[in-house]
Parts: sequence; structure tokens; C-alpha cells
Amino acid sequence: MGTRLDLTVKQAKSPRTAFEVTVANIKSQIKRNRQNEKARLRNKAVRSELKTRTKAALAAAEMKDDSTEVALRLAIKRLDKAASTGVIHKNQAANRKSRLTKRINALTASQ
Repeated sequence: MGTRLDLTVKQAKSPRTAFEVTVANIKSQIKRNRQNEKARLRNKAVRSELKTRTKAALAAAEMKDDSTEVALRLAIKRLDKAASTGVIHKNQAANRKSRLTKRINALTASQ
């Protein structure tokens, strides 16, 4: 007879699936899977905040609001932080900052 694969099914904390199926039998791999899931959720939150800060800066520039500089500075700060923690690559952060600054300058120059 063949070997039986023991699947452990438990309630998952992540929104990805209703139940988490652990196929790994090796203790270190089970731990690695747990760590990867935590990191994925953390990175997802950071990426979401990057989008929010970028949109807020653009919206402030379009409204010709006084808080445009503050919103831009906060967006750039978050991009730098995401790059330093490895959520996005440092060149990607530089490209995003450049594009964002360019767009905001174009919007504020047309005032």
C-alpha cells in the first residue's frame, strides 16, 4: 500500500482562504510557511498604504490644497521606508517618487 498523506486543516487567520491546508510535514517548513504568510500580509498592508498616500498627494494637488507639500512629503517618506524594509526595490521607490513629484509639479504649475 502507498503512504498516506496526513493533511492538517485548521481555521486560517488570513483572508486568502477560509481554511489553511498544511501539506508540509517538516517542522522547519511549517514554520517557514507561517513566517511567509505573516510577511505577505505585512507587505500587503504597506503596499496598500503606498497607494493611499500617493492618491492623497495627487488629490491634494488637484484640489490646489495647501496640504499638497505635506501629503507629498508623507508619500515620499512611506516610499523610502518601504524600500528600506524591502517591500519594494530601491529603484522602484526612486521611480515612483520621481513620477509622483513630476505629476504634482505639473498640477501645481497649472494653477
